[in-house]
Amino acid sequence: MPPRTHNFKTLLDRRFLTAYLVGISSGFPWVLHGSILTLWLQSAGLSRSAIGYIGIISASYALNWIWAPAIDRLKLPLLYRLFGQRRSWIILCQGLIVLFMLLISTTNPGDNLLLVGACALGIAITSATQDVAIDAYRIMLFSREEMAEKIPYASAVATAGWYSGFTFIGGTVALTLGGESIGLAWPEVYLTLILFMLVLMVIVVFSPDPIPQETEQLKATPDAEPVAKKGSFARWLDETVTRPFAEFFSRVGMKLGLGVLVFLFSFRLGEAMLGRMQFVFYVELGFTTEQLALYQSFMGGFLTIVFTFIGAFINTRFGIIRGMVVGGIAMASSNLLYALMAQVGPEPWLFMLTLFIDNFTQALATVCAISFIAFFSSRVFTGTQFALMTSISNFGRTTLAASSGAIVDGLGGNWSLFFILTTIMVIPALLILLWIGKHLVEYNRQLSQEASGNEKMM
Repeated sequence: MPPRTHNFKTLLDRRFLTAYLVGISSGFPWVLHGSILTLWLQSAGLSRSAIGYIGIISASYALNWIWAPAIDRLKLPLLYRLFGQRRSWIILCQGLIVLFMLLISTTNPGDNLLLVGACALGIAITSATQDVAIDAYRIMLFSREEMAEKIPYASAVATAGWYSGFTFIGGTVALTLGGESIGLAWPEVYLTLILFMLVLMVIVVFSPDPIPQETEQLKATPDAEPVAKKGSFARWLDETVTRPFAEFFSRVGMKLGLGVLVFLFSFRLGEAMLGRMQFVFYVELGFTTEQLALYQSFMGGFLTIVFTFIGAFINTRFGIIRGMVVGGIAMASSNLLYALMAQVGPEPWLFMLTLFIDNFTQALATVCAISFIAFFSSRVFTGTQFALMTSISNFGRTTLAASSGAIVDGLGGNWSLFFILTTIMVIPALLILLWIGKHLVEYNRQLSQEASGNEKMM
């Protein structure tokens, strides 16, 4: 086990700065179809159920594995030659997000809810596509030999970047602009945030391109030549869609593979139910928009970023499985503080205590989950397999969580009972995780034997 000082010196690697900056690009769009849209719809008079169901657009993140093979293989004209495979897709998606932001700023849900929803859906789909490229780009910055030491910290840095984009740029700035003091209309907030999106595009343009790793990947993959030379769409579909999934189950095993996917689906479902309704809950409780900008976005985001690095240290020191068990229990238990808030009312001290504990447990769970997924991802089909596993995780967090508003309404607006239910939801996932831990020992033994065999052949 390396000493702590060595672990933290690892963060001096410049590639972590790149992972942080592209992480900002990943987190920022969630505000555009999440918290800002929620407050905008609430101010327009939509019900909790309606707001929750509109959140179904986030299911895009649960479906991006469908088009992930194209992002792994398809070379964009001109952009590929300028920026490489991963960055070209990121830049394209960022440009499309800017266009959707311009369009949504020209309307409002009171006049044309369908258009607002369509623009938000466009942002979500494009953002989900961008995430495939960003996740693969971050993983390809590091070699397989560096995974054990650096991927947990890369996950922490990426998570810190995600929350910087989601809470600081998107949350604090956006909520302050739309708050009681400045008082911009929500369409004007979208228009202003385009400036931040343009800055993020410039950052990606000047980020390094992992050309050696990408070249190695293309050479190792049998479908590297253009589709036109294949002569058969079915053959292309087999090589770009079927093979990445077949390789995962072949390498991991059917039993462990299915266990991993079921666990990812259920692990953060309770947290997602809470997250979709958080801002509705805060407003109904009596907090102002400016208080949300200060507490939830700024201070909560700062705590999360700090805790991601603590989570990375826990992850590397105690292992992914034990870290996720502790993180899962703590993450679910912290929801009980929200149940207490529902009884006490808008008390700032309780809000801060809840945020402190909730952000720590979320950060720990997030870092462990990203490291968990990266560990099981292939070096050849990186984007597709990472997207598949994150999509399954996001399906529970987005698609099923869209019913959260209806659940609250069905409980007669009893927020305390709702938060207790979100706490119980984690129990099945923790039982599956313990089962995975037992089978992971055999999987690691097989990897060690294969690595030893390769060394003897050299």
